[in-house]
Amino acid sequence: MTHDLDDRMHFAIDLARRAGELGLKYFRDLDNLTVESKGHQDLVSEGDREVELFIRAAVAATYPNDGIVGEEHAAVTGTTGHVWVIDPIDGTANFVRGIPAWCVVIACARDGETVVGVIHEPSTDETFHGRLGGGAFLNGKPIKASDAASLSEGSVGTGLSNRGSTKNVVVLLTLILAEGGVFYRNASGALMLAYAASGRLLGYVEEHMNAWDCLAGMLLVEEAGGTVLKADPMTVIGKGTRVITGGRNVFPSLQTLCRQAFRD
Repeated sequence: MTHDLDDRMHFAIDLARRAGELGLKYFRDLDNLTVESKGHQDLVSEGDREVELFIRAAVAATYPNDGIVGEEHAAVTGTTGHVWVIDPIDGTANFVRGIPAWCVVIACARDGETVVGVIHEPSTDETFHGRLGGGAFLNGKPIKASDAASLSEGSVGTGLSNRGSTKNVVVLLTLILAEGGVFYRNASGALMLAYAASGRLLGYVEEHMNAWDCLAGMLLVEEAGGTVLKADPMTVIGKGTRVITGGRNVFPSLQTLCRQAFRD
């Protein structure tokens, strides 16, 4: 089983890097990029769609019986219990405006549990990766979540999407500031989760995230020794989840603040 997970992890690392190269070609030719709106502050580009098709083709060729769930194209049902969950370009709002903060996200889940996660940021050539029980790494070097004891010791990544309440985010930011903390947002939830896994951020929280944005990063945070709010394996791929992650020492504080802010 470990051998299979290693094979899947190395396949995902290589695929994310190749997909990133394709994404960079579009990123370097923005004047000719076709961009559409899917809703308020929700964009999709020709690059998103083509990169996802590239990833899907590679998965189908190597793991033809696995399922595939992606942001831009219809889900494929598999027979093995494994599902590849992909976001070809997380941070499209940055991507289409020439801001170098976007990433390729590839996760593999088995029966709803994430077993492989890769987040590749082409602009900086940083590849965050890990597999269940195998640790988390950045360009091959081990990473670990923050060991800070207080929110005043760093920044907390915070997300905002049309699936959560703007009012709740304002409450959350106010609470973080009141704790002596500061918030950070770069418009790529997956990338901020990778930063939480590597200790650059104390943690990352968002009221609701889709599976393709968060599964890889949540695995990385856990494998880096951090703590995450467990997602329901029965529903997370189809419906997404609330995301609360952080270094072990600050996670309880983050969870308390989120409970106050994200009142259901």
